[in-house]
Amino acid sequence: MRNVFIYGKLVFRFYFMTLEDYENGQVLLIDKPLEWTSFQVVNKLRWEIRQRFNIKKIKVGHAGTLDPLATGLLILCTGKFTKNIETYQAQEKEYTGTITLGATTPSYDLESEIDQVYPLEHISENLIREISKTFVGQISQKPPIFSAIKKDGKRLYELARAGQTTEIKSRNINIFEFEVTRIDMPYVDFKVRCSKGTYIRSLAFDFGKALNSGGHLSVLRRTKIGDFSVENAESMEEFIKKIKSTD
Repeated sequence: MRNVFIYGKLVFRFYFMTLEDYENGQVLLIDKPLEWTSFQVVNKLRWEIRQRFNIKKIKVGHAGTLDPLATGLLILCTGKFTKNIETYQAQEKEYTGTITLGATTPSYDLESEIDQVYPLEHISENLIREISKTFVGQISQKPPIFSAIKKDGKRLYELARAGQTTEIKSRNINIFEFEVTRIDMPYVDFKVRCSKGTYIRSLAFDFGKALNSGGHLSVLRRTKIGDFSVENAESMEEFIKKIKSTD
């Protein structure tokens, strides 16, 4: 898959790539499946490329982690294009998903079990929409303890799974758009456009708290990164089938 600009519009071209193509650099758009880690996707596609061309090494990296319980757009770079990964990581991102109100989990999503429940009777549709407006702009957000952020050489999720607690500093992030698209209590569907470094799980937790209740993320899908859209992405099955079918 190659992306080119024609008259200012991003167009994607699908074709059978050679080893030279991968080594010179490619941007691969993958629709990450549920329960796969981003690293598993990278490792699988790297292995498939190595097997196809009978080589020992090929550089492959991803431009922004997606949690195992999230699906959607994952940008992978190969060969010389791995040097450009930070460029893609810094771009604006768009997500859709569902927040379940009335309960929290330690991971802020469904990776861990519900630890507390909260009342919902006071929450109206009007209150939900009014509170959503307060989450637009620059806000202070504390990343979840179950995250890939490193502290003292270890990932926070490693510490969390080992039962260790650690202090996490808040950071400023930007929410460009936070639209509530459907309310079916206790479920709130949304679309959000945000800056690099935003944790949608933390957004779900903070949203529930702002409603004087609780909340956790129950569905998440990344739909865009900059000009790249999941509509132009391939599934893992499609990519593997394509690379195995090349002559």
